[in-house]
Amino acid sequence: MGDLGWLTARPVAHRGFHDAARGIIENAPSAMDAAVARGYAIELDIQASADGEAMVFHDFTLDRLTEATGPLAARTAAEIGRILFRGTSDPILTLSQVMARVRGQVPLVIEIKSAFTGDTRLAARAAQLVCAYAGPAALMSFDPQMLVEVRRQAPSLPRGIVAEGRYEEAEWPRISRREGVVLANLLHWPRTRFQFVNYRVADLDRPAVRIARAVGLPVLTWTVRTAEDRARAARGADQMVFEGFAP
Repeated sequence: MGDLGWLTARPVAHRGFHDAARGIIENAPSAMDAAVARGYAIELDIQASADGEAMVFHDFTLDRLTEATGPLAARTAAEIGRILFRGTSDPILTLSQVMARVRGQVPLVIEIKSAFTGDTRLAARAAQLVCAYAGPAALMSFDPQMLVEVRRQAPSLPRGIVAEGRYEEAEWPRISRREGVVLANLLHWPRTRFQFVNYRVADLDRPAVRIARAVGLPVLTWTVRTAEDRARAARGADQMVFEGFAP
């Protein structure tokens, strides 16, 4: 697996070090710059454009964070790159652009977003980009199939699973009850061979998390926002993915 000590050496800024009150929006260029300035590792999200590029954006639709509307995946990378985050001069960047901006100064922990449709092209593109990047970077996803594809494309790339203790139908409509049990308990390991875990902070007491730590896998925890969260993270994880404060 190699040495992944860099993965947990620094607090990880959730979607960059953002603060909407100061006009710094999640996953925006200014949020990346703010994290670098503080020396925080950066957690960021990628979605696929219509032409298959990895775009740094969390939501499947543009409505919440920009003045544009509709699905991000309906637009090309060039079209998306002309869209600004609401109330800012920050455009939506490609993963390549973020990498060029960060230049290896802090680690990147990149979440591959998935609608659990079986489409793994974004995972393949992300693996290609990270393989060519000189700085410390890891790929992760809630969707085990994304990790299977990353492993197929580049077995040596650090890959992790994002998970929580319960998968409610309202939030995860494509996931059956049985699949939810597999995901919560990390039972896909024989297929994915994940090398680290990023588990929901409220659920760190799950046996799967304790087992992961016991066998030496790094454990991150999301999303730490309160003093209570920080105490849980300190007890049950190796590093926190935080937002809303400066550690």
